[in-house]
Amino acid sequence: MPGTSVHVKQLTKRFGETIALDNLSFDVARGELFGFIGPDGAGKTTLFRILTTLLLADTGTCSVEGFNVVKEYRQIRKISGYMPGKFSLYQDLTVEENMNFFATIFGTTVSENYDLVKEIYQQIEPFKNRKAGKLSGGMKQKLALSCAMIHKPEVLFLDEPTTGVDAVSRLEFWEMLKRLKASGITILVSTPYMDEASLCDRVALMQNGRLMTISTPEEVIRNYPFSLLSVTAGDIYSLLEELRSYPGVHSVYAFGQSAHVSFNAGEIQKDKLIDFLKRNNHESVALSVIEPTIEDCFMELMNAPSRVELTQAPALHLLEG
Repeated sequence: MPGTSVHVKQLTKRFGETIALDNLSFDVARGELFGFIGPDGAGKTTLFRILTTLLLADTGTCSVEGFNVVKEYRQIRKISGYMPGKFSLYQDLTVEENMNFFATIFGTTVSENYDLVKEIYQQIEPFKNRKAGKLSGGMKQKLALSCAMIHKPEVLFLDEPTTGVDAVSRLEFWEMLKRLKASGITILVSTPYMDEASLCDRVALMQNGRLMTISTPEEVIRNYPFSLLSVTAGDIYSLLEELRSYPGVHSVYAFGQSAHVSFNAGEIQKDKLIDFLKRNNHESVALSVIEPTIEDCFMELMNAPSRVELTQAPALHLLEG
């Protein structure tokens, strides 16, 4: 399924003195599952609101399936499904009433497009007479996705759909997205969870309204430029301080009860590092060479702004290939 589904060029949005989006440019291929990964305040929701024609940008151009988000917003609304980060369905309506309402405003019926949402909706259909506000987090999520899908959209925008739900519901949701992608729908999804990046075809890592890199999850990890160790010892706080003073260390971050330590160059002298830590009164020292995670890559990119321009180019090349 060739072609570009979403096109963004030099997009900027300000709220007063705050730059919410800073000169963003990217393309999303038709049929792609594309993830925006970043913490709260990165600009993900602002971007999605612009792409779904709910907010105007200050500068730049955007199109969805060839339609301009300003001049042709009506066409975009017909072909797009949007699931905002906050549960926004009518909480005093039942599950069934919400489904019928959203089908009606798009000029269709639940029965007409039931096959499209059947796999998702069947999981909540036993509760069709329950008010939406009384559903669990996982069921609210499934209802919101069903309502966003009921008019058979070509593009789905899902803003942090797994925030606030349990781990099982998160996994189920991503399995549903994979099946929707297989049907040819273009999916743009945002998340603050770094581990969800590996579930996307490509990801854009965002921070402070900027795109730090756009690539496949595998390529993001492959481009991590340093050797990396996981180190554990008794006191994580003093461990971090000692590691930051060790010669050749590039960065040190806490990951749970362990520290991820990157080194500038050369072979890691593990025995010397263990001796160093023991001399500084650290007991039960354990360390191992590890592969970087998306979160390791994010932290490195966040602290290396000079590399941003270099890491954007391969993403556009991937689309062309």
